[in-house]
Amino acid sequence: MTRTLVLTVDRDNDLGIKTAIRGPVVGRKPVLTAALRLGIADPEESDTNAILGALHQHDNLAESGGEGDEVEVAILTGDEKVGVRSDRAIAAQLEEVVTEFQPDLAILVTDGAEDESVLPIIQSQVRIDHVEKIIVKQSKGIEGTYYYIVKALEDPKWRAKMLVPLGAIMAVFGFGVMLPDTLGGIVIGSLPLIFGLFILSKGLGLEATVGRIAQEMRENADAAMFSSLLWTSTVFSAIFAVATGYDTYIDLEATANYSVLWIEVVHSALAWIVIAFLTSTAGFMLLRLQKGSFSGRLIVLAVFGMVVYSLLNQGLDIAIKVLTGVDYEFSVQGIWEVMLEPLMWIAILWVTTTIVRAVQARQAQADRYWGI
Repeated sequence: MTRTLVLTVDRDNDLGIKTAIRGPVVGRKPVLTAALRLGIADPEESDTNAILGALHQHDNLAESGGEGDEVEVAILTGDEKVGVRSDRAIAAQLEEVVTEFQPDLAILVTDGAEDESVLPIIQSQVRIDHVEKIIVKQSKGIEGTYYYIVKALEDPKWRAKMLVPLGAIMAVFGFGVMLPDTLGGIVIGSLPLIFGLFILSKGLGLEATVGRIAQEMRENADAAMFSSLLWTSTVFSAIFAVATGYDTYIDLEATANYSVLWIEVVHSALAWIVIAFLTSTAGFMLLRLQKGSFSGRLIVLAVFGMVVYSLLNQGLDIAIKVLTGVDYEFSVQGIWEVMLEPLMWIAILWVTTTIVRAVQARQAQADRYWGI
């Protein structure tokens, strides 16, 4: 005796939005009703085909199954805000269905990669023996391609994914063409830099962190206004750092050797890099203060950044002097003069860390329950 569960997933909850049917939908008749209501509400919705595909699998298994085998079909719905919220809803509904039906295995019927992304969630609760992707047969030709592009642009979700990046790229490119040669070249050259950073963030999984920051900004509108100004300053500081480094590179390319050239480039851009770091840290401080979760660690991080800056600044300055043949005396007095500023920032870092730890310890002691 085998109990098989046929599942289809509507991760963005089109079923709930367009028909007001809440998941999970379990049983052949309720699932068929849901498919009909969704098809009537939106005949072009691809989730309708996935639901009908799940019903097709259910009927085939019911007809070909052995004596005593049981087959059930269910629809799991997520949330309009695709992400953690929708995946949690799907996991909760799946747990409800599995507890009630107790399947031995499952078959997943899906209409695309977005719904397939919940595969690990389903596999954590039930074994999946087969995944079927429903692809609707369409006429081939330019008219059909044009039609699907137009329909995709009418969908707010796909419109945001397609038009916003394209519009941003065209705007930056046009702005770069309008500017003078050197500055325009920097602006246009920033396009592959930004695109590369985006790909890097996707590869490192940083998009969730960026999404959390955006959510915090929406929840803290007052702090978000000022933090947005600070992060705008961060962006411009980063652009100025690139521009300053590029300008130094152009000036010294013909005269300096390779090592000195790149040290000079980094040294000239270092101050703008630190400004970008400090403004971004200040933006995070404002959000944390507004949310009530400020712990003082960002202050320590900012001071630590100044320690690193002072050490790098003095170290690069010495390296440039030595590599260019300028006499530099490694005496006690000379080293003391060079290390005075870094030592000052190290002392400030120690004092700041001590104060932050003392405040955190006092808060922890105040929050402790003494049994009174």
